Amino acid sequence: MPELNLSAVLPELLLAVAGMLLLILGVFRGNSGTRLVLWLTVAIFAVAFVIILGSIGRNEVALGGLFVADAFGDFMKLLALIGSAVTLIMSLRFIEREDMARFEFPVLILFATLGMLLMISANDLLSLYMGLELQSLSLYVVAAFRRDHLRSSEAGLKYFVLGALSSGMLLYGMSMIYGFAGTTSFEALAGLMAQKVAAGDAPPIGLVVGLVFLSAGLAFKISAVPFHMWTPDVYEGAPTPVTAFFATAPKVAAMALIVRVMIEPFGDLLAQWQQIIWFISLASMVLGAVAAIAQTNIKRLMAYSSIGHIGYALVGLAAGTEEGVRGILLYLTIYIFMNLGTFACILCMRQKDVMVEGIDDLKGLSKTHPLMAFALAAFMFSMAGIPPLAGFFGKLYIFLAAIEAGLYYLAVLGVVASVVGAFYYLRIVKLMYFDEPAEAFDRPIGREMSLILTGSTVVVLLLIIVLGPLLDGTAMAAASLFEG
Repeated sequence: MPELNLSAVLPELLLAVAGMLLLILGVFRGNSGTRLVLWLTVAIFAVAFVIILGSIGRNEVALGGLFVADAFGDFMKLLALIGSAVTLIMSLRFIEREDMARFEFPVLILFATLGMLLMISANDLLSLYMGLELQSLSLYVVAAFRRDHLRSSEAGLKYFVLGALSSGMLLYGMSMIYGFAGTTSFEALAGLMAQKVAAGDAPPIGLVVGLVFLSAGLAFKISAVPFHMWTPDVYEGAPTPVTAFFATAPKVAAMALIVRVMIEPFGDLLAQWQQIIWFISLASMVLGAVAAIAQTNIKRLMAYSSIGHIGYALVGLAAGTEEGVRGILLYLTIYIFMNLGTFACILCMRQKDVMVEGIDDLKGLSKTHPLMAFALAAFMFSMAGIPPLAGFFGKLYIFLAAIEAGLYYLAVLGVVASVVGAFYYLRIVKLMYFDEPAEAFDRPIGREMSLILTGSTVVVLLLIIVLGPLLDGTAMAAASLFEG
C-alpha cells in the first residue's frame, strides 16, 4: 500500500472538508448567510496559512508520491492564500451592492484555492491535472457569476472555451510524455532524463513534442503570449473582484506549477525547453508593454500589464538556475501586493453608486481623493520598476539572474520593454496629478478597503527594509526545488 502521509496534506484536507461543510451551511442559511460563509472562508484561509507557516522547511512526499511538500511549495502557497483571502475581503461590499451576494461565491473561491494548493505541490502529471482542473472549473463559474449581465456571461464563456482547448493541449502533451517515458511521476521522469543525459543520448523526439504541448497548456494558464487572447476580454467582462482574483492567486499557482514542471522532471532538458520559455517571455514582455498603451479601460490595461509581468517572471525560468527561481519568487511576492492594491483602488472607482472603469475617470484624483491617488501612484511607480519601490527590486533580481545565465539579449530586451511599459503607468500618475478633476468618486471607500490599500502601499514603499529576510526566504525555497 502506498504511504499516504496525511500530515503533509493537512492544509489541503482542511480546505476540502471546510468547503463541503460551508456548502451545507450555505444551503441551510440561504443567501442571507453569504457574509458569514465569506468570513468563515477567510478564517479557514488564515488557519491554513498558519499551518503552512509552521511547517516551512519540510521536504515530504505524500499520497503515494503524487504530492510533495517542500519549502518552494510552501512559499507559493502562502502567496496564493494571501491573494485569495484579500480578494474575498475586497469583494464583500461589491457583491452586496451588485446583487451578487450568494453563498456559492466564497465557496467557489475556496475550491479554486484548494486546486491551487494541489497544483503547487503536484509531483505527478496526474495530480497536476487534477489540481489544475479543480481550479479551472471554479474559475469558469466565478467569471460568469453575474449571469444576468452580458459581459460577465461572455467572459465566462470565452474563458471556458479557450480553457477547454488548453486542457486538451495539456492532456495531449501528457499522453505523449507518458507514451515515450512510460511514467507520469516527476521523480521517475527526472531519473530517466538524467540517465539519458549521462549516457549522451538525445531524449525521444516524441517526448520533446509532448513537452512543447505541455508548455503550451501551462502558458495559457499564466496568460503568456501567444496564449493570452482570453485575458483582456475576461478581465474586462468579469466582476471586478473576480478580475482581482484572476490577476493574483491563480497566476501565482500556475507560475509555481510551470516552474516545478520545468525544473524538477525536465531540468536536464534545459536546452530543449529554454528556447520555448525564452520566446514566450520576450513576446509577453513586448506585447504587455505595447498593447496597453492604447487602452482606455483600466481593467483591460491591467490585463495587458499582467501579461507583461508574467513575461518578466518567465525570464527567471528561462535562466534555469537557482538564482532565476529565487528571482521569480521575489517578483511574484511583490507582484501580488502591487495588484491587490491596484484593484482595491479600481473597486473604489464609483460615481453615483455606479462602477466606472475609464482611465480618464482618474483625472484630478489627487485633488478629490489625495490618499487614494498617493496609493495608486505608488503602485504605478512600482509596476514601472522605479527605485526604491518594491517593483524595482523584483525586476533587478530577475534580470541579474538572466545575465548570470548568459541570457544577455533577453535581459536587455526586457529592460527596453520595461521602459516602454512605464509610459502607461506614468500616464495614470499624470492624469491624477496634472489634469483637472473629473467627477469625484463616491465616499466612503469602506474600512476593509482602507486597510487593504494601506497595507499594500506600506509593502510597496517599505519592502527595502525587510528585503534581506525576504531574500533569505526565497533562497531557501528555490534551493529546496533544486535539491528535490
